[in-house]
Amino acid sequence: MDTGPSFPFAPSQRLPDPRIEVLDERFLPLRLLSGSVEQLATGFYWAEGPVWFGDGRYLLFSDIPNDRILRWDDCSGALSEFRKPSHHANGLARDRQGRLLACEHGTRRVTRTEYDGRITVLASHYQGKRLNSPNDIVCASDGSIWFTDPPFGILGWWEGEPATPELPHGVYRIDPGNGELTMVLGDLRGSNGLAFSPDERVLYVVESRAMPHRRIWAYDVAGATLQNKRLFVDAGGPGAYDGIAVDVLGNVWCGFGSSGEAGADLEALDGVRVYDATGTPLAHIHLPERCANLCFGGARRNRLFMAGSHSLYALYVNVQGAVP
Repeated sequence: MDTGPSFPFAPSQRLPDPRIEVLDERFLPLRLLSGSVEQLATGFYWAEGPVWFGDGRYLLFSDIPNDRILRWDDCSGALSEFRKPSHHANGLARDRQGRLLACEHGTRRVTRTEYDGRITVLASHYQGKRLNSPNDIVCASDGSIWFTDPPFGILGWWEGEPATPELPHGVYRIDPGNGELTMVLGDLRGSNGLAFSPDERVLYVVESRAMPHRRIWAYDVAGATLQNKRLFVDAGGPGAYDGIAVDVLGNVWCGFGSSGEAGADLEALDGVRVYDATGTPLAHIHLPERCANLCFGGARRNRLFMAGSHSLYALYVNVQGAVP
């Protein structure tokens, strides 16, 4: 199996884990005093897009430059290749029937894996133009599929192959009835991670190339449209948001790292930043590498899986993820 850089990791013997930095005392009930950050696997070039399959007790995640989707087994701890080539898959999710949804950079499309393994293409073009490189994806309770489409996978040979963008950095919705593709946003620079609030009345979208600082926007969901754009959080410095997840209380858990700005303190930035529904920072989970994306899973949906640059991490917390 092809591998990337591997790194040793030692979980903290001290409890509470000093890697969990509490920024607001309201986070204390969400922290398990005996919960420690674990490294589940390492050896990847750029880990992304984790999604939990509770019915099989396994996690799927992407290793984009290695052109593969990996499978981590919760029962045995074994790591294996689920799909290779994956067409440089990035974000992964499940639809309401439990089927795998994948954002593919290489083919510039969104696909669904059927129960028998066949691949169905859900979106590849919009108004006759090719999508850029679908990035992250979520499925609402009504079956509608929402995804972001920045050009990151067509900027070079690392996450796909070079091409000229034909469309804005859009956010799209696939209708659950007729499969129609609609661009719901087209004004963001580097649309990236996205997640619904627990009641699905709000959609959070990361603008990962916003200037001067990276931002997350909140929108009211009005059927098939988004309204009332407002700032949820601003990184306020060299920090950068990537994938995001929401818990049942409405807190937003954000993959975090450096924007690449010169002189940034990577040790302070790398990890997961947690905000409440008002945008107040609650905590920072420090990792030894940048966190690209994350999801909740485990038997009780209280295990946070974090896809770092080269490794997969996990942490048990005292709250459940909002996505069933």
